Amino acid sequence: MIFTFMFAFDSQADWDETERIKDIFRPCGTEFYYVELVAPQKIRLERNATENRLKNKASKRDIEISNQRLLNDDKNHRFESFDGEIPFENYIKIDNSDLPPEAAARMIKERFDL
Repeated sequence: MIFTFMFAFDSQADWDETERIKDIFRPCGTEFYYVELVAPQKIRLERNATENRLKNKASKRDIEISNQRLLNDDKNHRFESFDGEIPFENYIKIDNSDLPPEAAARMIKERFDL
């Protein structure tokens, strides 16, 4: 199972929520893998209005509101980890600014031998 979410590294609630989710799956012997995808705000705003994003995410369809939410979130939280901050064993950070999704997926697959 793969799921994605925005993680505010400066929010204890996000750290706690990650542990809560892991606690659900730990009894099954689940392995956890963490992928942090980063890109500059300008690129994320451009991606916010792509056809795929608008088609698959209803919350993005009002582009003006969606962009404002992104800008506000960036102003109020830190969504990129500091070097060495992530304590998880199976972790990779990828700047996907200039990467097609397939290339990022390949990097993840190779890093974790999936």
